[in-house]
Amino acid sequence: MSDALQQVTTLVRQESRFVDSVLQEIGKVIVGQRYVVERLLIGTLVGGHILLEGVPGLAKTLTVKTLADITSVSFRRIQFTPDLLPSDVVGTLVYNQATHQFVPKFGPIFANFVLADEINRAPAKVQSALLEAMQEKQVTLGETTYALQEPFLVLATQNPIDQEGTYNLPEAQVDRFLMKLKVGYPTKNEEKDIINRMVASENNAPQPVISGDDILRARDVVKMVYVDEKIKDYVLDIVHATRYPAKLGLQELEQLIQFGASPRASLALIAAGRAHAFIKGRGYVTPEDIKAVAFDVLRHRVIPSFEAEAIDMDSDRIIEKVLSHIDVP
Repeated sequence: MSDALQQVTTLVRQESRFVDSVLQEIGKVIVGQRYVVERLLIGTLVGGHILLEGVPGLAKTLTVKTLADITSVSFRRIQFTPDLLPSDVVGTLVYNQATHQFVPKFGPIFANFVLADEINRAPAKVQSALLEAMQEKQVTLGETTYALQEPFLVLATQNPIDQEGTYNLPEAQVDRFLMKLKVGYPTKNEEKDIINRMVASENNAPQPVISGDDILRARDVVKMVYVDEKIKDYVLDIVHATRYPAKLGLQELEQLIQFGASPRASLALIAAGRAHAFIKGRGYVTPEDIKAVAFDVLRHRVIPSFEAEAIDMDSDRIIEKVLSHIDVP
């Protein structure tokens, strides 16, 4: 290991010490869900927005709120409903009769962590109000643009089973989410632990263990995590296999993929891979880091065709075939 890489690894181990504390504090409230918590940490460390999908009652909202509590940053929750207006999200201009001027009234988007609860319950015009904030980290009211305070993160939830009265997210917005997480049921032992906590009426309130400045400092270290050229080529092979599967020997996927992953997917894989290595205390990215985050980064960017849906081939199964076919460096 070179001296430069050794220095980065040492720095990563120093700055990633808070990870165990974060997991411990979240564990006071949330039983299990380590996968979800780690992915939320990855999004926090790279400034990438997260979309959580799961049936009701899996503590999606509680997990996000608990993460905000232990990071001691401002948190706002927006309940998306069909009658919501864009101004309810970003704010609007209000006429001040005393000064005869329009003054901004900032919406809940002006927070560090923003929870968009059941985001697919609101129509497209409301969902699009988030686009500028998610991509440019700014909001325009009237003729003035206001920068959002870092760290800024949109964490959205949606229910995959109750689709009556919902609006599918536009592809342009879905692509702005770094990862899409599928939140599953707890195990039998985990659910028993949940019941025991409720019966005992335990009140283990989480304590703040990191600040917004700590997150920003950690982000600078994550950007220093080394990515070898072979890892970059590995990422490109994966992404290009979703666009041109036949060229990489995956002829059986040619008719099963309607749209492949965009260049944003390549950037997201590198960024998430770096953050995953950071969480594991390494100063360099391995193929295992890329594999660990590949499903979460790609599942909402790889669009199956009608032929794929007819044979029950979803994006996860397509990604699985791609990963098993591409040679690991």
